[in-house]
Amino acid sequence: MKLGQRIPLSIKRLGINGEGIGYYKRNVVFVKGALPGEDIYAELTKINRNFAEAKIIKIHKQSKARQTPPCPVYDLCGGCQLQHMKYGDQLKAKRDVIVQALHKYVKNSAKQVDIRKTIGMSDPWHYRNKSQFQVRKIGSHVAAGLYTENSHKLLDIDDCLVQDTRTTAITNKAKKIIEELDIPVYNSKTHKGIVRTIVVRVGLQTGEIQLVLITSRKNFPNKEVLLEKLKGIDESIVSIVQNINNDQTSLIFGDQTITLYGQDTIHEELGELAFDLSARAFFQLNPSQTVHLYNEIKQAAGLTGKEKIVDAYCGVGTIGLWLADQAKEVRGMDIIPESIEDAKKNAKKHGFTHTKYVAGTAEKWLDIWQKEGFIPDVLTVDPPRTGLAPSLINTLLQVKPKRIVYTSCNPSTLAKDLQELMKVYNVEYIQPLDMFPQTAHVESVTLLTLK
Repeated sequence: MKLGQRIPLSIKRLGINGEGIGYYKRNVVFVKGALPGEDIYAELTKINRNFAEAKIIKIHKQSKARQTPPCPVYDLCGGCQLQHMKYGDQLKAKRDVIVQALHKYVKNSAKQVDIRKTIGMSDPWHYRNKSQFQVRKIGSHVAAGLYTENSHKLLDIDDCLVQDTRTTAITNKAKKIIEELDIPVYNSKTHKGIVRTIVVRVGLQTGEIQLVLITSRKNFPNKEVLLEKLKGIDESIVSIVQNINNDQTSLIFGDQTITLYGQDTIHEELGELAFDLSARAFFQLNPSQTVHLYNEIKQAAGLTGKEKIVDAYCGVGTIGLWLADQAKEVRGMDIIPESIEDAKKNAKKHGFTHTKYVAGTAEKWLDIWQKEGFIPDVLTVDPPRTGLAPSLINTLLQVKPKRIVYTSCNPSTLAKDLQELMKVYNVEYIQPLDMFPQTAHVESVTLLTLK
């Protein structure tokens, strides 16, 4: 194969990033925007040792799943990957991504695993309760949005079809105020300027809104005037926070956070639980679908009221607290101290006296607790995309909780982790859920039981 070569391809399936996958002379070819069942003519844009990438030149046979993406900047943005696919077909494709991952990493056991139909949303739009838009100067205009795919070019976004409309409306007003007051905007090349990012989080059940400005330093000209104008954007804004990040990094948040106006946190409700969320605290981005996710976790946990539970990667305690009313004891850990403080407050607020939250890694505390005689009956874990740390897997294989409920946002790392865990655990089933419609993200709940 040569760069620029044009080839015919039949697309067999979707990849983990939402691209179509075809084969040319036994070589894997990834094609952005292509759908399973399509016959296309494609041009090779990148060639690696084990695979190639291509772009669509012409679609000869179009999939019945194809639709026109409703977002006007869909092709430029890269934030969504599947708007060109009908929603029902997205759900089937996401289940298939899990199937393919299992066949790659646990081939001998893959056919025996019960992989259920994906649980979708009745309305798969405007579901994200939090936006994080980078701020940059484009000419004299202050822009806020996302970088176009694989570039440092910022796409100014006034409306986003997967964001709660309030997040984009408040961001739009904030960037206009920054422009009017001529507040210096951060330049990632020169490392000069003040405002780096605008973050807006909405409590979907309470209506409370928090506005966060990420800045390169604490003090800057017109700061008080800026604050007064930001307060007037929307009466639902109950918290305005400044976070300082002066590092040359792609990370959004720095270590120092200051409340400029109102509350330190916003209030949000999930089912019968309520949570106070600080600016840096992790919370599910799709709360309405999160209720379905947590109910699936609870069902998998199989609680009788006698179980000792460990909630690893616990964040502000949401999963553990969801299970607490049917558990004997809940313990959780997280490496972010602020999240642990929030978890403690959330547990106390709900009147739970049988919970314990500590800062640190899951493997550290599981080892300590095992030596003290505490072994969980159920361990629930919701790790980042990188999956479980090898050290945690080793600890789990030694501690041996009776049940592990593994919530995953990455089928590849899930399958890799199952490859190790299946040495002492059976995989009872995998339940996919669509937490991020229109994107390639695949969430699932896996129940493992001790052999």
